[in-house]
Formats: sequence, C-alpha cells, structure tokens
Amino acid sequence: MTLSKSAAAAAAPSLAVRGRGPRRSVLFFAFAFAVIADPVSSVAYAIEAALRALHGDLALLLPTMSLVIGLVVIVTANYWQLVRRFPKGGGAAAAAGRAFGPRWTFLPIGALVVDFVLTIGISIAAAASAVIALFPALAPWRVPLALALLLVVAGLTWFGHGGRLLFAFMTVTFVVVSVAVLVLGFTSPHTAGHAATTSDPGHSAVLAVVLAFPVAMALATGIEAPSTAIAQLGQLGQLDDTHRRRFGRGTLALLVVIVGGLTLALTALAVRLHIGIPGADSTQIADIAHAAAGPGRLYGTFQLTSSLLLLAAASSSFQAGPGLLKALSGTSERPGVLPPVLGRTNRHHTPHWSVVVHLAAAALIIVAAAGQEQELVLFYAVAVFVSFLVGLLAMARFATRERKTALAWVNGLAAAAVAFTLVVNLLRGWPVLSLAATLLIAAGLYARWTRAGRPSGIEDVEAHAEAD
Repeated sequence: MTLSKSAAAAAAPSLAVRGRGPRRSVLFFAFAFAVIADPVSSVAYAIEAALRALHGDLALLLPTMSLVIGLVVIVTANYWQLVRRFPKGGGAAAAAGRAFGPRWTFLPIGALVVDFVLTIGISIAAAASAVIALFPALAPWRVPLALALLLVVAGLTWFGHGGRLLFAFMTVTFVVVSVAVLVLGFTSPHTAGHAATTSDPGHSAVLAVVLAFPVAMALATGIEAPSTAIAQLGQLGQLDDTHRRRFGRGTLALLVVIVGGLTLALTALAVRLHIGIPGADSTQIADIAHAAAGPGRLYGTFQLTSSLLLLAAASSSFQAGPGLLKALSGTSERPGVLPPVLGRTNRHHTPHWSVVVHLAAAALIIVAAAGQEQELVLFYAVAVFVSFLVGLLAMARFATRERKTALAWVNGLAAAAVAFTLVVNLLRGWPVLSLAATLLIAAGLYARWTRAGRPSGIEDVEAHAEAD
C-alpha cells in the first residue's frame, strides 16, 4: 500500500518483452500505474487528515502538504538506491536482513502485515465515504455499506489476479478526471465554500505544521511498492536486472510526480475555494470536486472513479497480504515459519485461508472505527514508517561500509525525518497500537523461525511473495 501495499497489483505478467518496442511500454504502463494505485488513492483522505490536525486552518494547509511532499521526495530518493541494490525485489526486508542479519528481517515483515490490513480497512472505509458523499441517504448505513464493499473485494480476490490490469486503468482514469476537476476549479468554479482562511490551530504556526504533517504521511505508504513489485518482472524471462531497475525507478519517479502534483494542486484549490473540514456525510475531496464542478456528471464521475480506485487499493492489499502469508508458510523447496494451512490455495492459486484472515481483521477495524477512515488514518503512518526506518538505516549501513560518506549522510537524514514522523504520530496516543501490533507480529514470526531451525533465505520472503 508501500510499504508494498500495491505491489501485488503489478500487472501484465503474460507479456514477453525480451526485445524493445511497444510491448515493453505497455508493460511499464501496466506495472507502474497499478503499483501507484494505492499512494494515488491516499490523496482521497490525506489532505483532509492534515486539515483536521490543523483544526481547520486553511492558511497552514498548503505549507503542511508541501512538507509532506518534501519528505515523500526524500524517502523516494533513498528507495531509488534500494532498487539499484536489490533489482530482484525484496524491499526493506531484504535490506535489513543483509545489513543487520536475518533476525532484523521480521521487523519490516511485521510492519507489512499490519500495513496490509490497515490499507484494506482505510481504503474500504474511504470508498464507502465517497459513495455516501454522492448518495447522502446511505449515511445511516455506513458500516454495513463498508462491510458489503469489503466482502465484494475479498470475493473478487478469491478468483485470483486476473483483474490486475484494471488497477492501472482505474489509476489513470482517476488522474484524468481529477485534472479535469482541477482545471475547472481554477478557471471557472461552480461555487465556493465558506470556511475561514485562518483559525486557531492551538499552537504557533510552525508548531502546528510540524504536529500536523505526520498525520498526512499516509501519502508515503506506497513508496516501497516498486522495490518489491519488481520481483514479478523476472518471471517468464521478461526483464533482466537492468530493466527491472529502470522499471522500479521509473515507477518511483512517476509516483512522486503524480501524487505530489495531485496533492499540491488539490490542496491549493481547497484553499482558493475555502473548502474546510467537511460535514459528517461528506469528505473534503468530495467538497472540493463539488465546488469546482457542481453537482453534475463530472462530480459524479469524480466520486465514482475515486471510489473504484480506493477499492483497487484494497484489492491490491488483499492480494499482497495473503501472498506474504503464503510465502511465510513455505513450500516443498523452502521451509516456512507459518502453519501450512495459510499457504493452501484454491484452483485460482489464491491462498484462501490467508484471505479469510485479512477479511476478518479488516472487518474488525472497520467496525471499531465505525466506518470512518479519518479515525483509522491516525494509525496508518506508524507501521509503515517502522519499515521505512529499518530500510533507510540499512541503506545508511551499506553506504558506511562502502565509505560513501555523502550517501550515508543522505540516508541518515532521511532516517531521522522518518523517525521524527513516527515519534510524533506515536505521541498522539492510540497509534501506539499499530506499533504494538507490528512488534508482536515480528516477535511471533521470529520465535517461529527460531523454532523451525532458522531456515535460510528469510530476508527474501517479500521477493518470494511477489514472484509467487
């Protein structure tokens, strides 16, 4: 999600692209836009999360989201290095295992497990909110609607990965419709809101921004996706290491441009049109689109495409999460650390019991949050930032070993920024549950790995999960 929340969404595995030409371009399109579906979908709730943390102060919203995008760029630059070092995939788990030893692999793996469940829950809840904003009469049925959408997405996952190319299409469609809304909003908006430009955020302006931006770091949760999803590109002799690096780095660059551009443009439009904290039955991004385009077809299309993109993000984690549990359960050639039942697949090669586990966990958090994605966003940028931190420290370790002082400083600065974000989110109180769940899962997996005789290759489990 992305972490590699969207990694399992990478598409077009049947394309043979040993030569150059349009087929490789089609594969890159399918791969890149499918992988970035989750971070793009995060735009639907991250800006609103920042505004709520600012207590509705629109004047501070653009500086806050600019700081968020700045940190996204810094972390992405470090994952650019990670893709170069691990062109066969593996992400933070591979980096941690090789830098600090295999036992450290379980920390980013535990973070991944928590992140996948949260991605499913938040994406489904946000999709339900998008539908309710379009059809307010459904507001009393928020939780049942979210659970129904959850069952639909889980049910489609049951039938395998045949629809992965649709994720890329949904991402592109949402981007195109968003651009249309933005152009109309800046040139000829339908109306404007009535929110005050400034309010009392409860702190000085600088402190308010510093405390608010970590909440909106949900935008960063898909950065790791390309570094793990490239493992799929080695299947069937599609791409060698050089081209996997290009695909991974190209996807990272596309992620920054699209997510950063959409975020800052929608934020600026919200400030321009005075769109503040939404009512109970709407979302800020829905209010922005409504003010820009009015209640007509473009607004309806925007809500529909955003909802479908959010469902695609949930679906990608419904594939990647069970895939990871399957990889951890092992194969006949590779010993596992989880019970074999979690690796059993149906005739569509779906690890169905692992899907059930994710379904139950996501349903639990949706009910606990009353279907409100903004309640869950507070927990979001915790587990994933644990993985970021471990991965960045590993890259700093590699740079230090190789006496690349400047690179080590860059990695260290990124790690410090990530650690600060993590600490600020933890200080909010309840998000510590995400950290506790991450540590508990990591400790449990480590204990099972030790009991199994510490089988080798555990640091490559993310790559195995994608390749499988």
